Amino acid sequence: MNDFRDTRVLTEAALAIALAFVLGFIGIDLPFGGSISLEMIPLILLALRQGPVVGVIAGAAYGLLNLAVEPVVVHPVQVLFDYPLAFGALGLAGFFRPTVRGAVIGATVAVLARFVCHFVSGVVFFASYAPEGWNPYVYSGAYNAAYLVPSLAIALVVVVVLLRALEGAQPSPRQVRYRRSTAS
Repeated sequence: MNDFRDTRVLTEAALAIALAFVLGFIGIDLPFGGSISLEMIPLILLALRQGPVVGVIAGAAYGLLNLAVEPVVVHPVQVLFDYPLAFGALGLAGFFRPTVRGAVIGATVAVLARFVCHFVSGVVFFASYAPEGWNPYVYSGAYNAAYLVPSLAIALVVVVVLLRALEGAQPSPRQVRYRRSTAS
């Protein structure tokens, strides 16, 4: 199992977090909040290449970095849901094989898990922001889907392209193991 004791894995995780941080500043801010960005791409790709443990830890670390730079804090539990849990959930992509099909399913599951974290936070802690007459569940769902669905669509395309490109350049040990298991 790959973990952070391997210098290559640690370096790849650090680069993924740094790239996610930079990509988080590049995006389209939506009028009612949230933004469509590319920040999830390196974290999902890392999880697919190195597995769920590395992916979840790196995602949670990125979430804490995001909290330090752009904090929105209304309650300590909300902080957990919106930062380390939501971004750590992107590591769930690592439970899927580092193939095109695995990337599509893994990224979708990971972003759905992130959506659930933000949805719960929205219903519990941000219900008062819902427009008058809106059900807090509908508001939270619409608000979070408005930026996560387009971000997922972009991430799916880019992750698949990058996964294929990185496979030929320097496959991760996890990708090599997968190839060996399917070749027999």
